[in-house]
Amino acid sequence: MKNIRNMDVEWGYEGERGPEHWHTLCDWFSTGAKYPYQSPINLSKNLVNGVSTSRAIKFCYKKEEFTEKEFKNTFHFVPPNTESFIVFEDEKYYLTDIHFHTPSEHTFDGEHSPLEFHLVHMNNSGDNLVVGCLFTITTAENKFSKNKSTLEWKSETHQQWFDPSIFLPEQRTHFHYLGSLTTPPTKGPVHWFVFDTIQKMDRDFFERIDEGMLPFNNRPVQKLNGRKIYFSE
Repeated sequence: MKNIRNMDVEWGYEGERGPEHWHTLCDWFSTGAKYPYQSPINLSKNLVNGVSTSRAIKFCYKKEEFTEKEFKNTFHFVPPNTESFIVFEDEKYYLTDIHFHTPSEHTFDGEHSPLEFHLVHMNNSGDNLVVGCLFTITTAENKFSKNKSTLEWKSETHQQWFDPSIFLPEQRTHFHYLGSLTTPPTKGPVHWFVFDTIQKMDRDFFERIDEGMLPFNNRPVQKLNGRKIYFSE
């Protein structure tokens, strides 16, 4: 295997470069795959073995600029100024990326949702924390509908202005567990917070960002390997 980096290695979701072969594509991917607590996982309140208010997170999001980019087999919103952040255990994690997977990567009681958004954060030490939000896709009016959405689109410049809180549910109950990135190099540890509310996303909005993307880009569910799953009220 060649010792080269993620962006230089071609990988995908099927065939010889699919998820079951990622660890063979380069040394960096192989090292990441050795972390025992891989993501995504199946989440169920029946699997919860810890309930703790100390697992709470504080969102300090604000309206800011995002740039549209297409890489790593999906569509991304990237904030050049990383003004939004969350606080977990007195540590600030800054929002660095928003992207999606279809269908969802995490499952609830063994069931996939049509869509999962990941809001990726990083602290000053380079540690990741990811927030997962699951959605159904609908034509019914919702917060992403044109006449209700607070997103300001500038398609010609691929720059948008919005408050990333639009992706968060009103009910903030969530699962929390220790896992990994779900794309190569799948390194860990990564703090995962996955809301248990399945929200609705406007079909027109989704089709706009899904145009030209892969029909599916979800990593299969990984083994728990004895790890703890927490649930925060």
